[in-house]
Amino acid sequence: MLSSPISVAAPEPVCFDGTRLRIEDIAALARRERPAVLSAAPAFRARIAKGADFLDRLLREDGVVYGVTTGYGDSCTVHIPLDLVAELPHHLYTYHGIGAGRMLAPEEVRAVLAARLASLSQGYSAVSVDLLVQLEALLIHDVLPMIPAEGSVGASGDLTPLSYVAAVLCGEREVWFDGARRPAAEALLAVGHTPLRLRPKEGLAIMNGTAVMTGLACLAFERASYLSRLATRLTACNVVASAGNAHHFDETLFSLKPHPGQQAVAARLRADLASERPSRNDQRLQDRYSLRCAPHVIGVLEDALPFMRTLIENELNSANDNPLIDPDGERVLHGGHFYGGHIAFAMDSLKTAVANVADLLDRQLALLVDTRFNHGLPSNLSGATGPRAAINHGLKALQISVSAWTAEALKQTMPASVFSRSTECHNQDKVSMGTIAARDCMRVLELTEQVCAGLLIAARQGLALRGRVDPQQSLSPGLAAFAADLESRIAFVDEDRALDHDLQTLLQALRAQVWEI
Repeated sequence: MLSSPISVAAPEPVCFDGTRLRIEDIAALARRERPAVLSAAPAFRARIAKGADFLDRLLREDGVVYGVTTGYGDSCTVHIPLDLVAELPHHLYTYHGIGAGRMLAPEEVRAVLAARLASLSQGYSAVSVDLLVQLEALLIHDVLPMIPAEGSVGASGDLTPLSYVAAVLCGEREVWFDGARRPAAEALLAVGHTPLRLRPKEGLAIMNGTAVMTGLACLAFERASYLSRLATRLTACNVVASAGNAHHFDETLFSLKPHPGQQAVAARLRADLASERPSRNDQRLQDRYSLRCAPHVIGVLEDALPFMRTLIENELNSANDNPLIDPDGERVLHGGHFYGGHIAFAMDSLKTAVANVADLLDRQLALLVDTRFNHGLPSNLSGATGPRAAINHGLKALQISVSAWTAEALKQTMPASVFSRSTECHNQDKVSMGTIAARDCMRVLELTEQVCAGLLIAARQGLALRGRVDPQQSLSPGLAAFAADLESRIAFVDEDRALDHDLQTLLQALRAQVWEI
């Protein structure tokens, strides 16, 4: 008898309807774990159309609206004849096509598109429903604008990088589609869409906002949150491998310094270090700071994350172009919501907290490979024995590379937000540098993930070697399962070998967040 096929529920879409979205929504959409859908609710679509209709009426009555009947930025005093108003949005994305640097990765581009769609869906940007549908189509069909990462000062928003989104919506420039770089018009045609002709203000609505920095910030937050938990698990491995003192994380001790994140890290360490092994009489009374104070270092990141979530999600759920159009009060609101100061602060702060975690792990590894501090393990955690031990060097080079990645991460922590530049004829005379801060943060995360991947190799090696020295050692269930998983992914280093393949294997697993910790 044939069994019935198993029904697998489709993932819940991320709905763009002006209601509040979370970081996890954007991250899941960016990883293609959940699809995007623009609300079809009549009330939502009527609200979007209401703003566009009001703007049309204002233009018919010869109203003056920045960026619609005037030039842009310092050129706001230049009057645009009504017969040229329709061309102005296309000039905006055209002259801003001056990006440089690497292209944003597909995951990053999806986050950017989602952040822009979230903002425009608030209903205060006077865009057409057709524009939102076109943005939705890019996400649904994975038509990804090729967006250069460099060229934004973070106010008036991410003008230059977002010009590549505006151009693609209009069938210009290039996209990544179906595994290849292709002309935008060709890709739009392939998914059943035609290029837009932007309505008045729609160029500003797409470009004059914080979508690039905010999209990157959503991804950065998720990666940092996972690194916090992984760094805690790695610390537990290093305490065991170096025969450290588990009592440094005592519950009563940590009740006396009530930082919630720090207490959470200590609680995770207590759970991981629970063991039937009796206390050693020769155990050090106090371990060095990189082990003993791990909750105090990782806990800073852990305590900062809820605050940073608030900053990022408030920006994500904001109307952040200029001017904003109030469709109910029928007012044009000229302001500066394109300013990315909150994201800049969050990213400058996050990269510093993450780099400190990289430094902590680097110090732990330096102790673990050194026979003066690792309590009986071989030099450089080499697994070679007998005469061949003389020519084997274990994890010596790994420790050097981890130190190099850490140094580069620490070097990147100079805050970008304090380097405001006066631009555009001193119209943009105080800018946020939020996108540079977000890019810096992503680089610090990349380097710290490499540090963690290196520490995963050391954890696999160190735990196995400690088992040789202390056969009676027992691990907590969580740590035992983690060690077994590492053993299934990479081989023990008994004879010198290149470790770059192992590093990349673990780095891929780390970024996929395969360990539930």
